Amino acid sequence: MPALIPTDHVARITWLGRVPDRAAGLASVPVTEVVAGFAGIEGEAHSGLTRAACVRVSAQHLKGTEIRNVRQLSVLSAEEIAAIAAGMGIETLDPAWLGASMVIEGIADFSHVPPSSRLQADSGATLVVDMENRPCIYPGRVIEAALPGKGAAFKAAAKGRRGVTAWIEREGVLRLGDRVRLHIPDQPAWNPSP
Repeated sequence: MPALIPTDHVARITWLGRVPDRAAGLASVPVTEVVAGFAGIEGEAHSGLTRAACVRVSAQHLKGTEIRNVRQLSVLSAEEIAAIAAGMGIETLDPAWLGASMVIEGIADFSHVPPSSRLQADSGATLVVDMENRPCIYPGRVIEAALPGKGAAFKAAAKGRRGVTAWIEREGVLRLGDRVRLHIPDQPAWNPSP
């Protein structure tokens, strides 16, 4: 029996981008397609088979320790981006300001899909969801530069809506307009009580 179950939840890719130089800033550059390899998206600063440990895993590893890179992509939903913008009191929020790799439309409560879920394109290219991407101050800085006085509102407005981090399980090309189907693990919710 398969350990991952295809669902009826299908989304469409509405935005693609890549961060060319993380040292220069978090903002993404929009593109119409990306080549997703095992190391991540070609030309993306977050790509690589390994990465330096950061604050996300500080309870497990010292900062800078080399670890497996399961944060190759930042995937968000168009619906949640719209909700963040509303929470910030702005009309629209550019995914580039958030350092997005991909924005999809059509999966409700996307930031809370189960870890280890898959997003599989019709081409077969497959992303593995690592975990919810928590809001941080870096997008707020980019937003502040574009919309003075609004950046500080990002972190609170994005809580529970920041999308997910993901890594490439199966290589392929992803294009604007492509469909992705959600596959979820076939397991009950964890219950540590006897």
